[in-house]
Amino acid sequence: DLYALGGASLPDPLDEEDRAKCPHSIVLAGDEFRARGRTVELPCGLTLGSYITVAATPYAAHPEQDPKIAQLREGEEPLMVSQFMMELQGLKTVDGEDPPRILHFNPRLHGDWSGKPVIEQNTCYRMQWGTSIRCEGWMSRADEETVDGMVKCEKWIQDEDQSNESKTSWWLNHLIGRTKKVSSSWPYPFVEDRLFVLTLTAGLEGYHVNVDGRHVTSFPYRIGFGLEDATGLSLNGDLDVQSVFAGTLPTTHPSFAPQKHLEMFPAWQAPPLPEEPAEIFIGILSAGNHFAERMAARKTWMSAAQKTSNVVARFFVALHARKEVNLELKKEAEFFGDIVIVPFMDSYDLVVLKTVAICEYGVCVRASTHFQIC
Repeated sequence: DLYALGGASLPDPLDEEDRAKCPHSIVLAGDEFRARGRTVELPCGLTLGSYITVAATPYAAHPEQDPKIAQLREGEEPLMVSQFMMELQGLKTVDGEDPPRILHFNPRLHGDWSGKPVIEQNTCYRMQWGTSIRCEGWMSRADEETVDGMVKCEKWIQDEDQSNESKTSWWLNHLIGRTKKVSSSWPYPFVEDRLFVLTLTAGLEGYHVNVDGRHVTSFPYRIGFGLEDATGLSLNGDLDVQSVFAGTLPTTHPSFAPQKHLEMFPAWQAPPLPEEPAEIFIGILSAGNHFAERMAARKTWMSAAQKTSNVVARFFVALHARKEVNLELKKEAEFFGDIVIVPFMDSYDLVVLKTVAICEYGVCVRASTHFQIC
C-alpha cells in the first residue's frame, strides 16, 4: 500500500541531497574504467543535453564456437566474431534483479547472422527485450518517425559497394577530395584495430550516437524509463577502452527534483469531481518521477479544460522503484487531487495495464461519454 509508506517522520531532503554526490562531469581513463568492472556510475542519472564520449578500439575478430548473434550448424567451423555492447543501465532501479538496460547499443563488426556489419539497439527490462531497431547500412525510410529530426539509422557503404576500392583508399580519397562522385555515404563507422570516438547525447525525444563527428543512429525514449534512471554506463565485448568522459550531468539528485518543479498553489488544484457524468474524460499516462511534466500540463491545457464540468482529466501513475519518489508522489497526489495511483510497479511492459485502468476509471467511476488517452 502506497500510503503505508508515509510516516510521522520523513527523510530530510537537504540531508539526503548533501550526501548524494552529483558531479557535473566524470572522467575515467581506460585502466580505471576496467578496475571499476567496465562500468561508469552516473550517481544522479542523465538530463537533457547530457553526453558521454568514449574513445576506444575494437579488437580483431576471433573464432567463437557458440556465437550469440548467429547460429552454427553441427560440424561447421567456428565463426569469426567482433562485437561490443554499450549500455545505459538503471543500476539503482530494482534491488535484487539485473538492472534494466535502458539503451542497448550493439555494433556487430563481424559475426552477425546476416553476414554484414550491423548496429542493433534495444531495451531490456526483467530479462524481457523490447522491439529492436537494426541498422543494416540503409537509411531509415522517409515515412518513418524521426528522433529530434534525426533518422534512426544512417546509410553506410556496403562491402559490395567498394569491391574495387579498399576502405583505406576510400577514406584517403574522400578526405582529399578525389572521390569519383559526390556522396554523403561513409563506411561502417567501426573498424577492427582502429580508434574511434563515440558520443552519446540525450535529446528531447531520444538518444543520439555520433561516431568520429558523424551522426550514426538515434533511439527514441521508451515509456517507463526516464533520463534520471540511467545511472550507469557499461562497455563490454571486443573493445579496448582508452577513456570515458560524461558531461552536462544533473547536479541535483532526481529524488528531490519535485521541490524545484512543483508549485503548490491552490490555483493548480483540480476541482472536485462533478456530480453528473463528464462528457469527456482524459487519462494521462505518466511516470512517477515526471513531476515537471505534470506541473507543465496543469499550468497549460489542463487549467483551461477543467474550468468546465464537462471535462475531467487525471494522471495515471504507477509506483516507482524508489521509496522516496513514492513519498513525493503521495504528497503531490494529496495536494493537487488529479492523480490516480495504480497498484503496480511502473515499467515499459505495463503500459497496457495503465490503459485498462484509465478505461475502467472512466466507465465505472465517472461514466464518461468520451475518452481520450495521452
